[in-house]
Amino acid sequence: MARLDIGGQLDKLLQAYEDDAAPKDEVDEEELQYPFFTEGPKELREARIEIAKFSIKRAAVRIQRAKRRRDDPDEDVEAETKWALKQAKGLALDCSNFGDDRPLTGCSFSRDGKILATCSLSGVTKLWEMPQVTNKIAVLKDHKERATDVVFSPVDDCLATASADRTAKLWKTDGTLLQTFEASSGLDSLARVWDLRTGRSILVFQGHIKPVLAVTFSPNGYHLASGGEDNQCRIWDLRMRKSLYIIPAHANLVSQVKYEPQEGYFLATASYDMKVNIWSGRDFSLVKSLAGHESKVASLDITADSSCIATVSHDRTIKLWTSSSNEEEEEDQGGETMDVDL
Repeated sequence: MARLDIGGQLDKLLQAYEDDAAPKDEVDEEELQYPFFTEGPKELREARIEIAKFSIKRAAVRIQRAKRRRDDPDEDVEAETKWALKQAKGLALDCSNFGDDRPLTGCSFSRDGKILATCSLSGVTKLWEMPQVTNKIAVLKDHKERATDVVFSPVDDCLATASADRTAKLWKTDGTLLQTFEASSGLDSLARVWDLRTGRSILVFQGHIKPVLAVTFSPNGYHLASGGEDNQCRIWDLRMRKSLYIIPAHANLVSQVKYEPQEGYFLATASYDMKVNIWSGRDFSLVKSLAGHESKVASLDITADSSCIATVSHDRTIKLWTSSSNEEEEEDQGGETMDVDL
């Protein structure tokens, strides 16, 4: 003991014993390691705030509608679903016009349904005045290769176009080019869900045996529909992370998939077999087949109130389909229409 004490070893042993006997939950604050992060630019923060505002607003509308239906004994969801499917079954060709000198590749309605945008293999995007698509509002020219798709913003009056020149461009409805982005895509037969906050893929759905060409979210927020070159349309559940249903949709590849925007009462698929098929959102049975194009149907879109479907094709035509039973049904039901939130 004396030898240990002389060399200071005894104090060191006692200190080591005390350290070992100390409670494990007492951790020196200096040893805490926090995750490393880099603060993003101001533009990214503002973009995420806008995305959050948009998502929260839509979620609030869904919750409000669900509460009303739960509390209102007169609310008949089944009757409303049948009404929407009957309207879809009554869809008929309303008008048809040439949209470009080259095959058309994409179309999109503005949020108020007053403008239809179309793009083509010429690389040009055109904005048409609804409901007859005879008057051009603007012509958007800047892509160096064929335009592959066009989509309107759901929250303001601007639209984005994509092209084989590997760029995406953001435009105002008066034809002003706002911004150009580098863009890329894959044909790996996978459907992916991305987190816009991190820019990372958070879900990967495998099932298609050929490239996936179109995806769309259901208005309920947890169902996803995809279509591809295997001629199928698949319904996925984001909660269970698996495929719920496989629709043998067409005799050729599925070029576009769109849910009815309000409640997902029906699902529309476009195909290179020159048809657009309407499917029930409940059991995915075929409700209506729209035939009229003379070549591959490249894309489709549905107005916010589901009153009109636009289709574009490689036959260079724009076709608008509306329900022929609208007036008859309103007279029979005293003017009752589908519950719509715009």
